[in-house]
Amino acid sequence: MKTVLYVCVHNAGRSQMAEAFTNKLADERGIDVRALSAGTVVGTQINPTAIAVMQEEGISMEGQKPKQLMQELADSADRIISMGCGVDANACPARIFISEDWGLDDPAGQPIETVRRIRDQIKTRVKALLAIYATEKAAE
Repeated sequence: MKTVLYVCVHNAGRSQMAEAFTNKLADERGIDVRALSAGTVVGTQINPTAIAVMQEEGISMEGQKPKQLMQELADSADRIISMGCGVDANACPARIFISEDWGLDDPAGQPIETVRRIRDQIKTRVKALLAIYATEKAAE
């Protein structure tokens, strides 16, 4: 099983949405991938607007909470993706190698229309990532 770790500063919006999309879509498509997410400076709660726009997609984020990036979590990942939030790998509480940065806007304090746009960008990127994993699996 491949593990993707989505990293953001607060782990309260983008990285949580990416984790939820990855786990749901991978499960639906039978792709052997699991997602985790974490933050370098953990927030106190998930952005309620992010929860609402994910619910519109039929994905519940109930029970999710921001998680601190720790070394064990980083070590467990095959791929680490930052969300575009200026994660400074040198300032992280764990030594990480960021595989890629998605350069997404921060949904914090944004109107629901903006958060929907960010959600849709995340969904598109997750689908593309899962297509890569599905192709790799088929090539084995």
